[in-house]
Amino acid sequence: MAAGLVRREWSSVELTEAALKRIARLDRSLNCFITLDADKALADARRADQALAMDRATPLTGIPLAHKDIFCIEGWRTTCASRMLADFVAPYTATAVARLQEAGTVTLGKLNMDEFAMGSSTETSFFGHTANPWALDRTPGGSSGGSAACVAAGLTAAATGTDTGGSIRQPAAFCGVTGLKPTYGRVSRYGMIAFASSLDQAGVLAGSVEDAALVLACMAGLDPSDATSSEHRDPWLEAVPRAGVGTLADGPLTVGLAKEFFKAIVAGGERIDEVRRTLERLGFRCLDLSLPHIAAAMPAYYVIAGAEASTNLSRYDGVRFGHRCAAPQSLADLYERSRGEGFGAEVKRRILTGTYALSAGYFDAYYLRAQKIRRLIAQDFAEAFKQADLLLAPTAPGTAFRRGQLTDDPVAMYQQDACTIPVNLAGLPALSLPCGLADGLPVGAQLIANHFDEERLLKTGAALQQATDWHERRPNLGWAEAA
Repeated sequence: MAAGLVRREWSSVELTEAALKRIARLDRSLNCFITLDADKALADARRADQALAMDRATPLTGIPLAHKDIFCIEGWRTTCASRMLADFVAPYTATAVARLQEAGTVTLGKLNMDEFAMGSSTETSFFGHTANPWALDRTPGGSSGGSAACVAAGLTAAATGTDTGGSIRQPAAFCGVTGLKPTYGRVSRYGMIAFASSLDQAGVLAGSVEDAALVLACMAGLDPSDATSSEHRDPWLEAVPRAGVGTLADGPLTVGLAKEFFKAIVAGGERIDEVRRTLERLGFRCLDLSLPHIAAAMPAYYVIAGAEASTNLSRYDGVRFGHRCAAPQSLADLYERSRGEGFGAEVKRRILTGTYALSAGYFDAYYLRAQKIRRLIAQDFAEAFKQADLLLAPTAPGTAFRRGQLTDDPVAMYQQDACTIPVNLAGLPALSLPCGLADGLPVGAQLIANHFDEERLLKTGAALQQATDWHERRPNLGWAEAA
């Protein structure tokens, strides 16, 4: 798209109009978008065309993108897929989005997600579920399911997402696209509605590693408005918009395969084996190793994330922020009915779990112990990176499950993130790559790197995509014609 804009083969307005037409045709079946604003998008496109005509463009100028509806954008409705914020119009713009806007991108709209990013299937949204373009009766994963489905169906070339326990990588795997979760602190969280502040990280879903790297390069960097954003400077990442991802440095790299990750596989294991064999053909050395404490990652995560969610979501009480019930009879009635009506079942479950873990008499037994386990998991990864440059793992235990299949079994739903949660607890960067199909549905392979080693992570992902065509496979959209 960018090359065609530079060569004047098409304009940003033409790209945007084409995207809007495709969305109108396909999104009735997919439900990727919560908010779509053609007038605002075309205004962005006209400004981009002016910048292109005056040779003041960046590599992303004029490219239509869409954003997960967890990012505040000034003047846009920002709902977090919840009734609680169904009518909230943001008065300011999230730093990650603002940087993409400054680069000249076109904002098409806001994308569906699990309510407050709590879910693994995009079924908890107040605005209805999102369908997987590969099979409409399957979920696209979550919580960034709208972003993943949007990219997989070709509605946009890339989309923003967030990853608290796998919410970029798992839907990327289910929808057959590339999903990048950066190092914690690499991208500012300012203006990103909080779920679990020590785990949340903004990232990107795209059709290829090259595209994901380009978007990340524009989003990343220190932000004075976010005390957790890192001062770490990365000259390689800053050069990506001009030079691309590039190739790996000389010398063989070692890829570690932790046996604990592979125990979780229920479908698609042969596809991960194929990735390993491809890496070996490319000159990588593969090594078996162990991460002994990651079996405890899931319970630790759900204690920590729930505790932080109960704190972050306490502000939505019908007084300061969020939905307010009609005709409250007392302050207690206002709180109870506003929160009872505004939050969905999964959000309530996590708030209650987190509040319990933080309560007197249980703090040490649950929250403090979970934080100790988190430290042990981080140490496991640190030891692993003394032996290996990168780790290879499945992104999810299997392929996309059917809509409604796990909604009545929260624990089974939580297990969909078994392979992704440990990375968030350690704050590491990870990349989900399409690696083929199992029974006609996409399978994702996950590469994990050490802190702030996105260069090695993305160069390895790009090398895999140059050697294979897995990322070029697209869903059959015959259902669109039938509809």
